[in-house]
Amino acid sequence: MTTAKSDPTTIRRLYGRRSGHKLRQGQAALVEELLPAVSVPEEGPVDWTRLFGDERPLHFEIGFGSGEHLAYRADLLPDHGFIGCEPFLNGVVGALVHIRDKHLPNVRLHMGDALNVLERLPDASLRFVYLLHPDPWPKARHAKRRMVNHGPLDLIAAKLQPGGEFRLGTDDPTYCRWSMMIMNQRRDFEWLAESAKDFLTRPGGWPETRYEAKARRKGHEVWYFRYRRA
Repeated sequence: MTTAKSDPTTIRRLYGRRSGHKLRQGQAALVEELLPAVSVPEEGPVDWTRLFGDERPLHFEIGFGSGEHLAYRADLLPDHGFIGCEPFLNGVVGALVHIRDKHLPNVRLHMGDALNVLERLPDASLRFVYLLHPDPWPKARHAKRRMVNHGPLDLIAAKLQPGGEFRLGTDDPTYCRWSMMIMNQRRDFEWLAESAKDFLTRPGGWPETRYEAKARRKGHEVWYFRYRRA
């Protein structure tokens, strides 16, 4: 249960660009040839069997950037299934390169809105959900666009197994404060930090991405949040 709600429709559309620099020939070939083979089906319910042919622990990453974290975790846990969602075409290409080079048969991708895929998964089917360095939408009038809002969190909570984990990383102070406020209002997630250093130190099995390294070069602090589904 939550003590406050926000309209889930406030995040039913994607904001910002979906493509950047023009793809090189090899990248375009990956999109044409590999992406269809590893894509989440566009319609209908999705579950372990439809995605991977068997029942296995599932991980879900919202906005995977260039795919470094997704690929690292998939390589670390080859008997688990990983679903990554990213609206930015060049990020999807980055993930496809990892899938090809690391030979990762346990990854499925969706280029678009993560919530559209989350809604089609069975309840209590996910072991982990990752939200790493989401767009902070720092202006107050854009706060409803943030992924850490009660509407999306209700959906994440429904899809996580009891005891499953929601991981959030950010280098934005506004998003950090906002997330702590919103998550503190919920009763379906237990914050796993016992001291300040627990969310100032990257946990094991949580690799540094290029985005995080860039943030640190700029002198930004990075915060790591781990929540257990009650």
